[in-house]
Amino acid sequence: MSLDLTLDGQVVPFQEGETLYEVAHRHGDKIPTLCYDKRLKPLGACRLCVVEVEGANGPLASCTTPAREGMVVRTVTEDLEQHRKTLVDLVLSENPKGAEITPLRGLASQELAQLSVRYGSDGTRFAGATSGHPRLDDPNPMILRDYEHCISCYRCVRVCAEQEGDYAISITGRGFGTRISAEFDVDLQDSDCTFCGQCVQTCPTGALGDQLALQYTDLPEPINATRSICPYCGVGCSVDLLTKGETLVGVQPAMDGPANEGALCIKGQFAWEWVQHPDRLKEPLVRKDGELVPASWEEALDRAAAGFAQTAARHGRQSIYAVASGRAPHESAYSVQKFIRVNFGSNQIDNCSRA
Repeated sequence: MSLDLTLDGQVVPFQEGETLYEVAHRHGDKIPTLCYDKRLKPLGACRLCVVEVEGANGPLASCTTPAREGMVVRTVTEDLEQHRKTLVDLVLSENPKGAEITPLRGLASQELAQLSVRYGSDGTRFAGATSGHPRLDDPNPMILRDYEHCISCYRCVRVCAEQEGDYAISITGRGFGTRISAEFDVDLQDSDCTFCGQCVQTCPTGALGDQLALQYTDLPEPINATRSICPYCGVGCSVDLLTKGETLVGVQPAMDGPANEGALCIKGQFAWEWVQHPDRLKEPLVRKDGELVPASWEEALDRAAAGFAQTAARHGRQSIYAVASGRAPHESAYSVQKFIRVNFGSNQIDNCSRA
């Protein structure tokens, strides 16, 4: 039995358990929000995603309202847009820096900045106190903590708890004194933070940023994303490599990645600069007269094969063994054991992950 509701004048199907926000989003309606992240439990705090439902006493938060058969829903009306503009004006009046578009700061969404453009808000409509307590003195080299851009949406706190289970950051204070803090206000490196970068990826304002990526802010080229696989271990996390021209400027977890679903470890998220490190080998090297010199792949492979053959002939097949890397994919581990077993008739194979 199919379930249907009326969405902005059109009858659309939905599945049992979906919220109005999910139904609208799936059918192309881009309802604005600041507290929503599909990886997190709906909170309904920002109230930007409110919609009109026929028969309801007032606007309802679409992210927390279950879809029901026969509902008549309007996502865009004059009253709703005025309501959303007022909310954006209020948020920006408390923290006008949130309107600054900083595309490399978070390497993720710039949702508040985009909403400020959409609704013509710059933070000047309502004057008053401001909030935000930056921790630019935090010495960690990976995550920038510029809370002058923070709007207290708590997505960073929630993703740390709900997705990572680390509970490394939390909310302290109240009113305009509310701020995001690690336990006892310590630096991140002294907290339970694992530097997964999830907080950076979910932040809608750029209050949290990738310190390494910020080095490339001044490069003039646009950012391009290329889907790839993280090479650090055999899990196979999907990543989007962010480049400007020929320069790698950052990494994002693929939100639709089957292995990681929007999550990365510290190595996958931040240890990408080796790709363009000046000491990285770009061609095979062989030793001649005591010095390492460039060689073709054919020469390098021939010398390696000759070395294996000479060792086996001189000391026997048991003199050769292999230790596979725990960072290699399954296919590589299979190739290593096959190489030893077939070529030398030996089962002396190990893997550093065993311990």
